[in-house]
Amino acid sequence: MIIYGLNTCSTCKKALKAMEQAGKDVVFRDVRAEPLSETELATLIAEFGDRLVDRTTNDWRSLSDWLKHSEAEDQLAAKPKLMARPVIHDGDAYYLGWDEAVQQVLLSE
Repeated sequence: MIIYGLNTCSTCKKALKAMEQAGKDVVFRDVRAEPLSETELATLIAEFGDRLVDRTTNDWRSLSDWLKHSEAEDQLAAKPKLMARPVIHDGDAYYLGWDEAVQQVLLSE
């Protein structure tokens, strides 16, 4: 299982801690330190579409108008920190966020 996020993100830290406490074999990948490849990004865009970009952040608001109106891939390539997080890859499944539904699926396995 891989958790994609930022090492400074409190939600990512909560997800990682909960998974480890549940005995899951988890690898954490900071997308700022190790950006997603084009293939990885394309897979996540295909899975989540525009939901992969967190448009509620100051980072998104500070983007140029051109970049704000560009594709999600371009926005995330320019600023990996814009990725909604965490993204969890477990086997063939992908999950976005750490809400109750995601927790219930991943922690009850």
